[in-house]
Amino acid sequence: MTGLILNLAPTGMIPTRDMSPHVPITTDEIISDCRKCADLGATILHLHARDDEGAPTYRKDVYARIIAGIRETHPQVVICVSLSGRNFPGFAERSDPLFLSGDLKPDMASLTLSSMNFARTESVNSPEMVRRLAETMAERGIRPELEVFDTGMINYAHYLADKGIIAAPHCFNILLGNVATAQATPLHLGVMTSALPAGSLWCAGGIGASQMAANSLGLLFGNGVRVGLEDYLWLDAARTRPATNSQMVTRVRELAGMLDRSFADCSKVRSMLGLRPHG
Repeated sequence: MTGLILNLAPTGMIPTRDMSPHVPITTDEIISDCRKCADLGATILHLHARDDEGAPTYRKDVYARIIAGIRETHPQVVICVSLSGRNFPGFAERSDPLFLSGDLKPDMASLTLSSMNFARTESVNSPEMVRRLAETMAERGIRPELEVFDTGMINYAHYLADKGIIAAPHCFNILLGNVATAQATPLHLGVMTSALPAGSLWCAGGIGASQMAANSLGLLFGNGVRVGLEDYLWLDAARTRPATNSQMVTRVRELAGMLDRSFADCSKVRSMLGLRPHG
C-alpha cells in the first residue's frame, strides 16, 4: 500500500478561544500552527480564514496572507481552502478564494456535496451552488476536496463525474460521527467506501468524540486521515484533556506506526492527487 495522507483541519468556523485556548484564530496563529504541524508530517492543510476579530471570513486577501506565510517555509505542502457556506450563503463569497493566482493559488478547495444538519446548525449546499463551485474549480485548475457525510453525497459525486464536471483522481474526506449523518462504525464506512468511484482516494475524519475511531479506520483501510481542532477540541472522549493540533498530528502518526503504516511526504501526496510540484 502507498503512504498515507495526513490532512489537518486546524481551525474551522465554529471553535472560539472560549471553547479552547489552543484553537488558532489569528492569521499569524494559523500560519504558525500549520508550519508546526507540517514539520510533524501534515501534508494537506484544510484552511479556514479568520478576520482581525477572529470571526470566520471568506475574503481571499486574508487567505492570501495565510497561504503566503505557510508557503514561505513549506512550499510543497498541499493547500486546501474552505468554501463553506455555513456563514456565507452567496456564490461570490464562497468562491472568492478560488480567484487567488500565482504563488497564492490554492491546490485544492473543499466541496461539500449536499445540504445537511449539524448538532446546532445547518450547512446548505444547493445543487446549483455545488455545481457552480465545482465548475469554477475546474476552470481555475483547482482540485476539489470532496467532503461527504453520507452515501447520498457520494452518489452526487458520481453525477458530477458523469457530467464531466469533476475529474479523477477523486479525493474524498469521509466525515463520520455527525449526529445527522453516517456514524464512525465499520458498517457505515464500508457502505460509503463501496460506493466511491473506482480509484478514489479517501481519508477518514471524525466529528466530536468519533475522531479517534474514524482516524483508526482510515489508517487501517483507507488512504489516510483528517485530524484537527475543526472537528474536535479534546484528546479524550470524556473531554478532560484539551487538544492542540500538533498533539493530534503526533498521536495519529504514532498510531499509524503501531499499525505498521506510514505517511507519505508532500511530494508523494501531490503525485497521488495529480498535483504538480509547487513553484
